[in-house]
Amino acid sequence: PVSLGLEQENVLQRVLQLPVVSSTCQTLQRKYSSTKESHPLMASVCEVYERGVQGAGALAMWGMEPVVRRLEPQSVAVANSLACRGLDHLEEKIPALQYPVDK
Repeated sequence: PVSLGLEQENVLQRVLQLPVVSSTCQTLQRKYSSTKESHPLMASVCEVYERGVQGAGALAMWGMEPVVRRLEPQSVAVANSLACRGLDHLEEKIPALQYPVDK
């Protein structure tokens, strides 16, 4: 891969940095944490769920590794670039993406 000295934008990082997405994630995290703290039974159910999600995530990554290794870096870069352009279009057409959920 050719490097121009500039780090390529990552569409996932851009989406997570959108105010509407980041504020929603923060609100959900606060609600989830407060629910776990105030309901002991719910906390134990949540812990089982969290372990299951971690295991499933690890299994999915293990299963995807051969596919990811076969993808050429250029293919991934092109897909990321297209996704970033699509996100540019969405941000232009939907200004509300730039505001936190409460606004």
